[in-house]
Amino acid sequence: MTTKNGNADRLAKALAIVLGTKEIPLRLRAWDGSEAGPEGAPVLEFRSRRALRRILWSPGQLGLSRAYVSGDIDSPGDIFAAFTALSSVGKFAEPGPFKPLTAGGLWTLLRTAVRLGALGLNPAPPPEEARVARKGRVHSRRRDSAAISHHYDVGNDFYSLVLGPSMVYSCAVWPEAASVEAASLEAAEGQEPSGTRLAGGLDAAQEAKLDLVCRKLGLKPGMRVLDVGCGWGSFALHAAGNYGVTVVGVTLSSEQAILARKRAADAGLTESVDIRVQDYRDVPDGPFDAISSIGMSEHVGRAEMPRYTAALFNLLRPGGRLLNHAISWNAGPTDPDPDSFIPRYVFPDGEMISLGEMAVALESAGFEILDVEALRRHYALTLRAWVSRLEEHWDEAVKLTSLGRARVWRLYMASSALGFENGLTGVNQVLVQRPGGDQPPLRRTQWF
Repeated sequence: MTTKNGNADRLAKALAIVLGTKEIPLRLRAWDGSEAGPEGAPVLEFRSRRALRRILWSPGQLGLSRAYVSGDIDSPGDIFAAFTALSSVGKFAEPGPFKPLTAGGLWTLLRTAVRLGALGLNPAPPPEEARVARKGRVHSRRRDSAAISHHYDVGNDFYSLVLGPSMVYSCAVWPEAASVEAASLEAAEGQEPSGTRLAGGLDAAQEAKLDLVCRKLGLKPGMRVLDVGCGWGSFALHAAGNYGVTVVGVTLSSEQAILARKRAADAGLTESVDIRVQDYRDVPDGPFDAISSIGMSEHVGRAEMPRYTAALFNLLRPGGRLLNHAISWNAGPTDPDPDSFIPRYVFPDGEMISLGEMAVALESAGFEILDVEALRRHYALTLRAWVSRLEEHWDEAVKLTSLGRARVWRLYMASSALGFENGLTGVNQVLVQRPGGDQPPLRRTQWF
């Protein structure tokens, strides 16, 4: 039921204009306490007029994101339910850049803002928005380093809260029972959230993924492995400790390298694991027997993909395998939107390409494709587990970073989980081999 004589009804109409829909499937709560929208629907709370002002100046995903990160908008209940409703209607349901408002829609929105007293100067973006990282030539070494630093140098303690002891920041590989249990918990009213239960099995699922990569690469004692974008060293430690290989791990994040080296020392693997702050384009000491690239190529960009695949080809010995684990864009050809939430707040200059584009790039470099495995549903489960861990440790996460940064991560991980669940994005492990040397196995039973 709508509270009369309040601001919520006009606010609902304004948001409907922005989204390009007649009605919104949300319960809106305005700064004066009035409410509008379907009873029982997920709640979206506008805490101040500044929230509407942000949307007026940037009427799309960027304006809403700025309002959420700054705390001008909040979702006090189930964040997944609110984001599902918001992204299911109007322009937010369409892939690609946000389509501008019509002249009539913009005029109506302006009149509504006047009536609500929301007109004013464009509020400054939240300090968590990436600006420095967006300067210079795209994918130059300096700009790539700044972009990586923006995302990964948030603090190792913060990442440990979200990722758990495994410190693996990529899709885990879950047993089939995890998906069945999550679905049944969501369907059963009154049960604890599925993310809470998933978080308990996160470390085992991440270890299963690391071991799967090792098996696909055919690792054997004495082999020399390159881990491109090594993160906090989890794959390097697993491969060296369990398969007797030596690993060179490269990252552009100084904070990642510091912790990865400490973890290697604590595990007694300093002779087997060499962690470097180095661009993959500058690795001088190939060839390697195998290369892993887990969640790194999303930072490369479409234009740089031929250079990326050629560089890794040249770093492999004949017969050596490369495992490329990467998020893919599944929504068809669309122009990138540099002013959407992810590039502004999470991955500056990040660019997802389709699985087909990745396969063409790898084959064009000279690789032979051995296997492709889709892990889309696995990443949705992983993200839900991460959100659960963040919410469980919310107060500590805010102390370690900032309230705005914690809100960036909550928004980023929850919205990404929904993207994997609805098929807008996917994630794939593509296993390739440089021709020559050992023949691949006849069947895939070697790694499954």
